[in-house]
Amino acid sequence: MKHPHVKTACAAAMLFAFSAYAHAEFPERAITLVVPTAAGGGNDVLARVVGQKIGELLGQTVIVVNKPGAQGAIASDYVARQPADGYTLMLGYIGTHGINPAMQKLNYDPVKDFTPIGMVADSPTIMVVSTRIPVKDVAALVKYGHEHPDGLNYASAGPGTAPSVAGELFNQATGTTMLDVPYKGSAPALTDTLGGVTQVMFPSLFSVYPHLKSGMIQALAVAGSTRSAALPDLPTLAEAGVKGVDVPQWYAIFAPAKAAPSVVVTLNKALNQALADPAVAQKIAEQGAEVRQSTPAELGAFVESEALRWKQLLGKRKLASG
Repeated sequence: MKHPHVKTACAAAMLFAFSAYAHAEFPERAITLVVPTAAGGGNDVLARVVGQKIGELLGQTVIVVNKPGAQGAIASDYVARQPADGYTLMLGYIGTHGINPAMQKLNYDPVKDFTPIGMVADSPTIMVVSTRIPVKDVAALVKYGHEHPDGLNYASAGPGTAPSVAGELFNQATGTTMLDVPYKGSAPALTDTLGGVTQVMFPSLFSVYPHLKSGMIQALAVAGSTRSAALPDLPTLAEAGVKGVDVPQWYAIFAPAKAAPSVVVTLNKALNQALADPAVAQKIAEQGAEVRQSTPAELGAFVESEALRWKQLLGKRKLASG
């Protein structure tokens, strides 16, 4: 017969073991960060820069996985169906949580099916042109478009993406008839614009900034309400006489819905610490983007406002593909 103190010690040990297991600190293994676009684009670069630092801070590897397709819907649907344990995250952006839900019927809800972790960065949409067409400003491009109604096209990552919507809004505002040429991501779209296969593009500054500095492509205007700090001399489309093309791009990290508050706090803290790191901020700035930090609640409110804004705008403009 065991001594009662032995029984008590065994029970205490079992309780301690259970308690330690139940309150194990997150994370205990690698985290997957899903990017809804092809490798090499602005989203991908941002995810790898920030993900690496988050991994260092949490003491675990952050594995970046690209799941392009359906204008981000494939990745969004995948992440929304994963366990809400914090080990699968997504780098969402204006397309996945703003424009896309307003353009088509989806298997996910941008608000209800995700837990906001925090904002990452802002990058303006800009209008760029191939150096192979003879235009130097927006007015010249509009004139060229009217004189060559079948001679201009613009590269995008497909209907429902920010570059596609910006191009269509530009057509409506100016009466041009540029054709939308869809690609599987911003990287291949940019490659063909650089080569002159397509003449115009509306990418995020983040994805084309290095090429602007090299002179391989020319920026005409910012497709937003304010100028970019990275390109202060570049006018907005509104300043160039084209109204109604306001497509500011943003990037944020989400987890599946109903993630534990403690996990959300840990991830948000690591994300904001990563963004506060001068080396990380510098790498983001070198690409033409600006760090933007937030609480989970602030990101949640922002996504709700974006979803509503784009639903109203695209319905009014009759761009939704249904």
